[in-house]
Amino acid sequence: MKMRAFAATCAALLSTAAMAETPNRPELAAALKAAHPASLKRLQDWIAHPTIAAEKLNVEGGADYMRQLLLDAGFQQAKVIQTDGVPGVFATLDAGAPTTLGLYFMYDVKQYVPSEWSSPPLEGRLVDRPEGKAIIGRGAVNQKGPETAFLAALHAFKATGRKLPVNLVLVAEGEEEIASPHFKQIVQNPEVLPAMQKVVGVFIPGAGQESNGATTIDLGAKGVMEVQLISSGEHWGRGPAKDVHSSLKANVDSPVWRLVKALDTLVAEDGQTPAIDGWFENVKPLSPRQRALIAEGVSKSNEADVMKQLGIRHWYKDEDYLTASYRLASQPTVNIEGLVSGYTGPGGKTVLPGRAEAKLDLRLVPDMTREEAEAKLKAHLAKRGFGDIIVNVSGGYSPTETDENSLLVKSQMAALRKAGVEYSINPRQPGSWPGVTFTGPPLKLAAVGFGLGTGGGAHAPDEWYLIDSNTPKVAGLDESAMFYVDYLYELAAMTGQSGGRRGQRGR
Repeated sequence: MKMRAFAATCAALLSTAAMAETPNRPELAAALKAAHPASLKRLQDWIAHPTIAAEKLNVEGGADYMRQLLLDAGFQQAKVIQTDGVPGVFATLDAGAPTTLGLYFMYDVKQYVPSEWSSPPLEGRLVDRPEGKAIIGRGAVNQKGPETAFLAALHAFKATGRKLPVNLVLVAEGEEEIASPHFKQIVQNPEVLPAMQKVVGVFIPGAGQESNGATTIDLGAKGVMEVQLISSGEHWGRGPAKDVHSSLKANVDSPVWRLVKALDTLVAEDGQTPAIDGWFENVKPLSPRQRALIAEGVSKSNEADVMKQLGIRHWYKDEDYLTASYRLASQPTVNIEGLVSGYTGPGGKTVLPGRAEAKLDLRLVPDMTREEAEAKLKAHLAKRGFGDIIVNVSGGYSPTETDENSLLVKSQMAALRKAGVEYSINPRQPGSWPGVTFTGPPLKLAAVGFGLGTGGGAHAPDEWYLIDSNTPKVAGLDESAMFYVDYLYELAAMTGQSGGRRGQRGR
């Protein structure tokens, strides 16, 4: 009885004023409900086939798997696009509609350490959480769960024998988790670029609902540069070329301490503020409108829930939630992902290591660029006598921004209002995705992330995505898919009103 009551409430939530835009909506909703076991299995099977770009694991197989998922969902053509790195996938669905929507998918996932998980990270086990029934697995929320919800929506169209109200052009990559070093090659492929030039905008499915049901439309994201710094006796010309006995530290230089000293110059004494020469030179402060949007989002957010999910008790400097949120959106960062040198096993091993490595990610905000960041980092180290430190940039891209008045964003706002879902406009998410490939030249399209549903633990152990919600405020897998169905009709209606295939573009 409780589940039937919940289902009715959720159906009411998602049908508010949407019937006018979604013909015979109950038929589509019934198709989604009937296909729930298949949708869940599709996600579980996908989780069981990870692609990890950093380890070159399943790179060809992952692209083929992504391609087949798209064909099964109704795309008439889907092909693997080769790059200088991990291949991508390009697919089109021509519904004969006047409007074409672009989609961005990623099929790769982060590395994982099975011993840190409560269940095998590739099993896709269903577990009970306070939010409801959830799936645990690497890639569950980032991004296979939300992407599976969108694919489920397409399967509902296919099952009911109806055409989509819009055409689709989709590009997927398998290197998002290593900062998309070859994504431009996919989009600028001579077959892909003309298709992308026909879309009204690009969106990436998301699952950003909080416990109170509120969600966001993310207008932008920080850029990122992933880099490896290496200090070695061999390259430095000082210190040992290989590990030697630690007693020699008295008269032999240490490459490890050299790296530590170099790293220390990258941030101020607080260990937080970037201190790279000229780092803030092109940082654009938040506009009054952006600050107002952030404040509105904070007012609709539950700080306690956010902190609990993150496992933290304090914001930096014990700032209040609003101030911390301003900081999160506006500040570039220098983060050490990992440090490796010498012996790290049980007990001690008295060695003076001949090599030390650090993995960093540097988050960028407008109007910084990835090229500028690399040049300034290298110049900063060289100026301080650390020119021997090897700087290997493995990937990255500049920040992305989209105008809140773009047609794409307006259509998403309308869909959320009609679904009765409280939302806020987020000027910039602190994470990164290669949206600048779309918002920058030559395409200059609107590109944002949005969607219903929830999950957590991205990049961490026990990553999860909500399948069956126990509250009408938060969508599960089927409700998220139905929302995407409604959204496609909303977009078609709004672009029809605006006239023209492209509608409003713009950043």
